[in-house]
Amino acid sequence: MTQAWVVLTRPDGREVAAPSEAQMAAALAEVYSGNAASPDGGPGSAVLRFGYDDGLMYEVEVSTGGRVRFAEWSDRDCEIALADPRTMAALAQADALQLWRLLAQRQVAKIRSQPWSDAA
Repeated sequence: MTQAWVVLTRPDGREVAAPSEAQMAAALAEVYSGNAASPDGGPGSAVLRFGYDDGLMYEVEVSTGGRVRFAEWSDRDCEIALADPRTMAALAQADALQLWRLLAQRQVAKIRSQPWSDAA
């Protein structure tokens, strides 16, 4: 049986398996505060990934300033992109949390239907 999973990668690089909404909100608050920095010292971002042990993976990355990127992959190793990454600029924190909620609830079609830009 295929097992689904959700993992949050916080701005500091730590991963949280099956994050709660409070953990997701805290990671976004850190990103949106402007105090988040990646482990290499660059601008901070946080990524929520949803996927299956033996297949597809989806990710929504939120960066400082509200830039959001949505990517679809053939597997957890990001070997084959299933579509060009889509982006949004200056998304409000509450809207970014809503995208993460949808991803955690496996609502990929609803995420795809958002007003994305095709430029990565």
